Amino acid sequence: MSGDTERPVTTRTSERGAATRGALLNAAKETFITSGFAEAGVTDVVARAGASVGSLYHHFSGKADLYLTLFEEFQKRQTQRTRQAVQEARAEGETDPMPQFLAAARAYLEGCLAERELAALFLRGDAPPGFEVIMRDRLRQWARRTAALFEHEDALVVVVTGALAAVVQEVTLSEDPEQARKMAEDALRIIGDIRHR
Repeated sequence: MSGDTERPVTTRTSERGAATRGALLNAAKETFITSGFAEAGVTDVVARAGASVGSLYHHFSGKADLYLTLFEEFQKRQTQRTRQAVQEARAEGETDPMPQFLAAARAYLEGCLAERELAALFLRGDAPPGFEVIMRDRLRQWARRTAALFEHEDALVVVVTGALAAVVQEVTLSEDPEQARKMAEDALRIIGDIRHR
């Protein structure tokens, strides 16, 4: 057989593998949101995905790996949202770091509201062992990126990142989406005023 005839089979196989992986992640998300991480079982996930246990273990090392992959993919989307917001602010001529930070913060909060159930899953505390370490590390990385915006203003970085972390938790876990959106806007306005006090 020539290489040309083998390619479509490989492409179909990888497309099928990607579809199975995606179905497993979607099923895991639904299962974790509905049942919680601790109560969810691998069999629940594969049944919801219409897949086999073997296919789950082909793509993931287990239930914790599914959870962590969902978290990493959510964080990638959040990073894309915040980077785009900062780029747009800069493209509009904004050079002050506080409005750039607020644009990124608004984008992050909008992402939490758009993917509310998933964002809440990561904040409820029902997670694989060691997840709190991953969350702390992620917060440190975020603080370092924020510090790059606010050169030589270390205290300000601590205050704005700490305040925003608290706002993210309150907004994400709020029962009322409209109230959450209002709280986010009010909090961003207050954070924006911090530098001028």
